[in-house]
This record gives sequence, C-alpha cells and structure tokens, in this order.
Amino acid sequence: MPNVLLIEDEPSLGLIVKDSLESRGFAVQLAADGEAGLALFRERCPDIVVADVMMPKLDGFSLAEQIRKENIAVPILFLTARSQPADVVRGFELGGNDYLKKPFSMDELIVRIKAQLSRQPAVPAPAGPLAIGRYQFDHPKQKLRLGTHEEALTNREAELLKRLYDQRNQVLERTTVLRDLWGDDSFFNGRSLDVFITRLRRCLKEDPQVQIVNIRGIGYKLIL
Repeated sequence: MPNVLLIEDEPSLGLIVKDSLESRGFAVQLAADGEAGLALFRERCPDIVVADVMMPKLDGFSLAEQIRKENIAVPILFLTARSQPADVVRGFELGGNDYLKKPFSMDELIVRIKAQLSRQPAVPAPAGPLAIGRYQFDHPKQKLRLGTHEEALTNREAELLKRLYDQRNQVLERTTVLRDLWGDDSFFNGRSLDVFITRLRRCLKEDPQVQIVNIRGIGYKLIL
C-alpha cells in the first residue's frame, strides 16, 4: 500500500483528498502546515509527498527545498492555485516532480501520483564522484567540482546531468527526460528543459572538451 504524505492547510479540502485517496488504496498522513509536514516526513518516510504551496509556518517551496537536502529520490507533487510560469519553474528547480493546478479532479491527482510512484528506480549505493572531463560530479550531494571551485546544483540539474552522464556520447532522448523529470512532454516543460540545459552548459564551460550538444528533434548528447 503506497504511503502518501498530504500537506494541505485547507481543512475541508485536506480531508476530502485524504478520504478519496484512502478509498483508492493509499495510506495517507495529513498535515495542516509545512512544519508539521516536515516532521511527519522525517517520522514516516512516505513514498510520495503531495503538498500545497501557500501554507503557514513553512510554504511548500521551502518544504521541498528542505526535503531535497535530506532525500533526493522521494517524489514531490505540488497542489496549488499558483500556476504562473515563474512559480512552476521555481517549484521544479527546488526539486518538485509534478505540479497540479487547483481546482483539480481526484482522478487526475491519482493518475499523477501513480505515474510518479511507477518512475521511482531502485537507488544504488553511491560509488563516489563521477568524472566529467576535468570536473568531479557528486550526484548524491548535487555538487560539481573543478579544482577548488565547487558549484551547487539544484535537484533537477543534478538529475538531468546524471542522465546525460549515464548516456554519455549517446543521445539522451528529450521525450524520455521530460516524462521522467517533468511528468510530461508539454511545450512549456520543453522550454523549461532548454533552460536547464543552458545552465548545465554554463556550469561545464571551463572544460572545452566537455560539450552538451543538441540533436535536433531528438534530444541531447554529453560528449566527453
């Protein structure tokens, strides 16, 4: 039975979502604010976090940022009325996996939860930093080092760079990345991916032997 941590400060909505999820076979823990949600996260180790963005004590974005310092794998799905592009991009940058605008249907929420849970691979034990040209990439710690300089990556930047590394010198398909990291391959998510690719190129610019090239209409290739 999948364990869901639901964090929603509207009491009636929280109870409706909780009851609906439990009726579909999920085990649900409900918190009414971000601080209580973070405490439950540490106590229960849920399979997925479903959180509102605008909450008292600790907002959803700050909550996601804190969770990602402790766990890079658990899926985080935001429920919110805030759907401006800047809000969506920020949510993804802080480690969110999906974004569902209020009002929403329970069927759509359940489909999205199941999709996130189905994408979670087994997490192997870390084997030390990965060599990307002259850089050292510490995926679990989300750090990129060149000599004494260290660059902190966001969760999504680190996950994208890891996928590029795993497929190094081969094409990483754009559609696959979008579905795995963004939840779908919509036009808006595609533009967001382009921004992340640009940021990674900037992070790797000190080694001219390392390139991320566009394969038009297909995806990207990390050349080492």
